[in-house]
Amino acid sequence: MDLNNKVVVVTGGANGIGRALCEKFAEAGAKVAVADLDMSAANELANAINGIAVSTDVGDETAIQKLVAETEDKLGPIDIFVSNAGVSFSDAPGWMAASAPNDHWTASWNINVMAHVFAARAVVPGMIKRGGGYLVNVASGASLLCQMGDAAYSTTKTAALGFAESLAITHGDDNIKVSVVCPLYVATAMTEGGRGVSGQDEVMTAEQAADAIYAGMEEETFMILPHAELATYSQRKGADYDRWLKGMRRMRQGMLEQNPEYAYKV
Repeated sequence: MDLNNKVVVVTGGANGIGRALCEKFAEAGAKVAVADLDMSAANELANAINGIAVSTDVGDETAIQKLVAETEDKLGPIDIFVSNAGVSFSDAPGWMAASAPNDHWTASWNINVMAHVFAARAVVPGMIKRGGGYLVNVASGASLLCQMGDAAYSTTKTAALGFAESLAITHGDDNIKVSVVCPLYVATAMTEGGRGVSGQDEVMTAEQAADAIYAGMEEETFMILPHAELATYSQRKGADYDRWLKGMRRMRQGMLEQNPEYAYKV
């Protein structure tokens, strides 16, 4: 994968995995657009890597269109679009699967799913005309398993995986490469250094996750799993869904014993 002089957009690029990816792409010679709402951090990073910073609310289609237009005006046609921005809340305050407020569900849907749709809608036609491109959609290990205590996150990240599959099937013959990234826990502001799905999984740094994503892109792998153990978990789930659900319920009960404040009340 030759990134020299390639134009790359990274949403959520000012911090965490997005920041690490921007730095890695720039080191490889790419021209990088750092898209974020945190313009202080975005400008600081853009100056450091000789890129540009663009204020972007990824849940707003008009903002995505403006991001694409500004990037292509300043840097040239977009070769790679990394939809990395995401949001996570919880099932609080009620802690039932459907108890999170509607605004959290709406934000999760717009940012975790529709942002990927908006990006593809904005860049795929141009990529087809130019003979190809690359879309990298950052989903989550929750796409394959489940994030207990945040039903909106699990639901929308699963939908993000489904959309990435549709992109790959529909546009693979247009020479548009698609990767979907499904990490477990990465030490970022979103996870606050939380433990992995089994309580024992490795908590990666953002830089380690970026390295894994870059390696997957070099191989043009559709499903990039920074945590290799996720493949085993997913296989176990597919082999016996009922057994997996029982195991997850046991895990949830263990979590509640340690954190009884997360139990719902009726």
